[in-house]
Amino acid sequence: MADANLDFDRYHRRGYPEAVYCASKSLDQCRNIARMWRERSDTEDVGTVLFTKADRERAAAIMAELPDAYYDEQVHLLAWPPTPPQPSGGRVVVACAGTSDVPIAREAALTARYLGREVVELVDVGVAGLDRILSKRDILTSARAIVVVAGMEGALASVVAGLVSCPVVAVPTSVGYGAAFEGVTALLSMLNACAPGVSVVNIDNGYGAGHIAAQIAAPYDTRSPDVADSRLVEENSHA
Repeated sequence: MADANLDFDRYHRRGYPEAVYCASKSLDQCRNIARMWRERSDTEDVGTVLFTKADRERAAAIMAELPDAYYDEQVHLLAWPPTPPQPSGGRVVVACAGTSDVPIAREAALTARYLGREVVELVDVGVAGLDRILSKRDILTSARAIVVVAGMEGALASVVAGLVSCPVVAVPTSVGYGAAFEGVTALLSMLNACAPGVSVVNIDNGYGAGHIAAQIAAPYDTRSPDVADSRLVEENSHA
């Protein structure tokens, strides 16, 4: 039985390649998928592949086939080819409440960066010291999309959304004491955000948040013709 049926056409169909979730895969499966990706890249452009949630053993198996892949051990993410594409589109800001949230925030930042966006990371700007996030308003308002990563009560997403006009992608993390319920409390808080413009991904899903933010901030000429044309009309009307 084949290890995977990789969707190589996704890069041409959607503009973003398939990612490989590694946590529940065997070492052989990880190695074989990496080999399949390398072999396909010899004949066509298949974009940058991200291997997510890859521990040291799985990373080693992947790098046996892709020895020059970039690996972030803290985030457990690999990227190949290792160099991010030249940034295009709008800026993505990734803000995390505390340093315990950094691995998930970093996953979001790396995802958006390898999907071709400029990324600015803000670390340890949680609401327990509200002046920390308020002092970053100039950076926040420069973004076309913002990823907010927080555990505990997850309040940072509402605060940020109340300061900016762009969409906010909220990521609850499993950081927190017992009543945080491994991220469920933050998830429910973010789903109940009173500030409009907040969307929420699953607990610890930095990859998903980074991907959504990269799509929001994409260059208009890479989106559908209707969206690109409507944007062009809008821009010309203000010229």
